[in-house]
Amino acid sequence: MFRLYRVRGMVRIPPQDFGKPLNEVATQILRSEYEGYIDPELGIILSVTDVEVEELGVILPRDGATYHRVEYTILAYVPMRNEVVEGQVVSVKDFGIFVRIGPIDGLIHKSQIIDDYLEYDSSREALRGKETGVLIEKGDIVRARTAAISVKPSTNVVRVSLTMKQPYLGKLDWIKKQIEKQKGG
Repeated sequence: MFRLYRVRGMVRIPPQDFGKPLNEVATQILRSEYEGYIDPELGIILSVTDVEVEELGVILPRDGATYHRVEYTILAYVPMRNEVVEGQVVSVKDFGIFVRIGPIDGLIHKSQIIDDYLEYDSSREALRGKETGVLIEKGDIVRARTAAISVKPSTNVVRVSLTMKQPYLGKLDWIKKQIEKQKGG
């Protein structure tokens, strides 16, 4: 889930940036400090926008910089357990598929794709059902549910496990066929 947060804080403007437009400098500093950072509560910070800086800063002893009150908006991605997501298959391995959801890739283990034994076809980078013959390959669009999330801010790693073993989850073509079958068509 994408979220917007309005944040208040302080920004340090170093002496070499004095004389430059304050808002531009503050925006650049905040973006370099926060974009890509993983916060356990806020999520993966994707962007800093709408920066508003107080012009009158504070000087601290033994520091040539000025400190300014600042207010800005953060766009973050927060994976939520049990959330239904759609994404593109970006990689297929013998153990499962990786699906792009927002700014990260989630793993769907092959045991969580369908109730069939899946065989890996390395030449095609695809998984094929042994009995059903269904095929899932790189580029396919799938719908899945978030089953587990692991966040390790110290290593900047977020792991998301997904499942497609529920009605109306799976490759979008499979879902359309399921709906048509229910309608009797």
